[in-house]
Amino acid sequence: MKSTNQNKGNFFEILAKIKDIDEKILDLIIEIFKKEKISNCLEFLQNVDIQQFQSLYIEKNKEINVENNDNQKITCAIQQIKIHDFNLQNYSSDIYKESKQYIINKISKEKKIIEFLKFLIRLTTFDTQFIQCGSNSLNLLVEMKVDLTNQCFENIKIKNTYLVGANFFGCNLSGSELDNVDISGINLNGAQLFNCQWKNLKLHELLRLDGHISSVNSICFSPDGTVIASGSDDKSICLWNYKTGKQISKLSGHNLQVNSVCFSPDGTVLASGSDDKSIIIWNFKTRQQICKLCVQSKINSISYSPDGATLANGCSDKTMGFWDVKTRKKKFLISGHSNQVLSVCFSPDSSTLASSSGSSYSNADNSISLWNVKTGQLISKLNGHDYQVNTVSFSPDGTILASCSSDCSIYQWDIKAGLDLARLYGHSKEIKTVCFQPDGTTLASGSDDQSIILWDVKTGQQIVKLIGHTKVVNSVCFSPDGTIIASGSQDSYIHLWDVQQGKQKRKLDGHSKWVESVTFSPDGTKLASSSTDNSICLWDAKTGQLITIFEGHGKGVNSISISPDGTKLASGSDDKSIIIWDVNSGQQIIKLEGHNSSINSVFISPDGITLASGSDDKSIIIWDVNSGQQIIKLEGHRRFVKSVSISPDGITLASGSSDKSVILWNCKTGQQKFKLDGHSDYVRSVCFSPDGTILASGSSDYSIRLWNVETGQQIAKLDGHSFVVESVCFSPDGTRLASGSRDYSIRLWNVETGQQIAKLDGHLFVVTSVCFSPDGTRLASGSLDNSIRLWNVQTAQQMSKLKGHRNNPTSLCFYVDRTKLEFFFSDNSICLWDEETGKEIKSTEKRYADVLAQFKTTYQNLSFSDVTTNQTVLLISQQPIFQAQGSLIMKGEFMNYQGVDLLQLFKSKGGIILESSTEFNLKK
Repeated sequence: MKSTNQNKGNFFEILAKIKDIDEKILDLIIEIFKKEKISNCLEFLQNVDIQQFQSLYIEKNKEINVENNDNQKITCAIQQIKIHDFNLQNYSSDIYKESKQYIINKISKEKKIIEFLKFLIRLTTFDTQFIQCGSNSLNLLVEMKVDLTNQCFENIKIKNTYLVGANFFGCNLSGSELDNVDISGINLNGAQLFNCQWKNLKLHELLRLDGHISSVNSICFSPDGTVIASGSDDKSICLWNYKTGKQISKLSGHNLQVNSVCFSPDGTVLASGSDDKSIIIWNFKTRQQICKLCVQSKINSISYSPDGATLANGCSDKTMGFWDVKTRKKKFLISGHSNQVLSVCFSPDSSTLASSSGSSYSNADNSISLWNVKTGQLISKLNGHDYQVNTVSFSPDGTILASCSSDCSIYQWDIKAGLDLARLYGHSKEIKTVCFQPDGTTLASGSDDQSIILWDVKTGQQIVKLIGHTKVVNSVCFSPDGTIIASGSQDSYIHLWDVQQGKQKRKLDGHSKWVESVTFSPDGTKLASSSTDNSICLWDAKTGQLITIFEGHGKGVNSISISPDGTKLASGSDDKSIIIWDVNSGQQIIKLEGHNSSINSVFISPDGITLASGSDDKSIIIWDVNSGQQIIKLEGHRRFVKSVSISPDGITLASGSSDKSVILWNCKTGQQKFKLDGHSDYVRSVCFSPDGTILASGSSDYSIRLWNVETGQQIAKLDGHSFVVESVCFSPDGTRLASGSRDYSIRLWNVETGQQIAKLDGHLFVVTSVCFSPDGTRLASGSLDNSIRLWNVQTAQQMSKLKGHRNNPTSLCFYVDRTKLEFFFSDNSICLWDEETGKEIKSTEKRYADVLAQFKTTYQNLSFSDVTTNQTVLLISQQPIFQAQGSLIMKGEFMNYQGVDLLQLFKSKGGIILESSTEFNLKK
């Protein structure tokens, strides 16, 4: 099978023939197919004449001028596509990469062709002959970043394709059938998923197991791979069915945290070690305690020998115990480390035990020791790590030992030679755990940086980084067949990942390092972001498509600001420079140099003439944007200047500093107007209200303060965040304030009352920057999880005005016969709205009477605190992150290609699972 230039050219020629049709006819054809229950679309179109065609829907579609020529063009195109490779082969495969890119380049600006591709997708609803071309069409639209949000894809059939990073926010996918589709990183927030049949799905993130109430310290697969055991700070051991994600049993017996769990090689017993100085041996079948082995100190690690004869433990008193499994008696006790023993692991032939040690104190024993299991004698010692060695793991063939350390490194040791073969670096914080894949080709590691990395053992290269946990990853473990990796974290969850899918190259557009700053263009159509990867990116704010990359800084870019006319962008960097860019061309206009340390904040004045910058050199400089000349230098802070902002009238400049103060300056004279004291720690962000009367400041003291700009007096103190507040931003109407924090959350506040309106969760790490869109309906956020999120943040007032309700309405959307309906809950009532007409549907209307009645019955006991319009509408990230917050799921099936039921994954992502016993009566 070959992809040829002729083939790709031929397909574009087919599409080019329909680029002049009236696209409204495509919707008409779909409605006719539905009304007439057509199953052979091509045959119908070939045999119907124009008069019949017009008569079918003439009353409903008077505005459509159905031309016979248009009908013939569409029929001819479908006829040609039917026998084309585009309808026979999977165009998302690598062999068609060149052909697909050629097509994308040709049609990216052809609106009518894009609508025709959507038509081909909807065609799969009726005619199974066109499933592959519909699937390929959807893949094209996803890769082109065409806006697919809030659309109806009811009953579509998609197979053999790649939808990584697809954005189906608010879509109706009810009745859809997906088979052998890669859905990694798909956005299903607010989607309707009734009676879906999704099978053989591919995605790297499988399940999140939720049952522990505290840190998960250790996880282990049973030898047959059917069960996962986990030990936690909550003193319990949980047993899980890995395919369904359901908890089978909870074992209680320890009095303190459980640090290590391990199955015997035959799978009949499970051992657990705890801070309570005991090992408990459990009968796996009966879940009963067989015996308790007591020691003199906390147990950090336990391990069964592969031959099943010996159980070893490592303790905080620097000793290791060897136990006879049959007699349950201690064989011998070894004291060989000068600090606590953190990890023990047997070699595959059971002849050698590896142990690791260490401490956070200086001159600690950060070594690895190899011991003879029969004699208890020391074989050799491996030194190399600078800090404590947290985990050791043997390769399946026993020739390599992997070790991970608090020095952020992984070593691979040649056991015979006692030399390190490779040193792996990639985590940004200490590494807690390592584990080999059973075939020995891959090594997994988990870290304090909340990520899991898969490494190629042969090359030492990073294969993929798995992002999903929100705290330290304590333990990783491969399934016996090597297809699944489980990870346990301090966030109390266990995540399951598909190893093979995780290894697939799915790098999407996004920053490769921390996102430091985000800002909208004045017209709201574009979003700019800056990162510690030294770049600035400009994105389409609706689709997330990358428009331009600005490259020129030598270090991380901490702050960006766009001029009021949208033509210029300023950026401040750790390289001590400010660059003014042409937004349209992406070219550098001028470079400003004057600070002698990192620049933390830049702000272009409302008139676009001047620019203010704040630096670690404790100064603020005001620059002429056009000439690049310094106008004035402001000095008054005793420490780093973290944030600057200019009032809307251009008269006042505010600066926040790590000296805990805010200073208000006269921009013209450079004189201090007020020094605002109140924060007890660094002031990290300052922002003026749109009318210039209020200043907001966010601080490392976890609080936000509102100040009267005219008097310098504090108006209010907003408390709610549980960690440092990194960024604050007023909405364009001044009624709301957004804040981003190191507690990973974004909060929305009512400026008048000081009350919290909403809490937005989704980021996996520190939220560094927040910014409202010019119309106030969306909020952009940047994070140290390397991602940018756009949120729907319509206010209760906006929704009330639109919908007619008075008190804080909450909404849910779904579709009936392709009409988008929206339920609003407020004033203790439920109302139904037609989204197209914007009118309320009365309960007397027969078409929707049953729907409204059943909705009230179904949802009367549902807690609406979890149902919110504050969802991520768009995610920009190199890492595919699956989302399903607020999705409505009823009946149906969601299975991956290994037979794992993904319903629990949807639920863990915020999906709402409706009772299958209660159905909507979705009838015409």
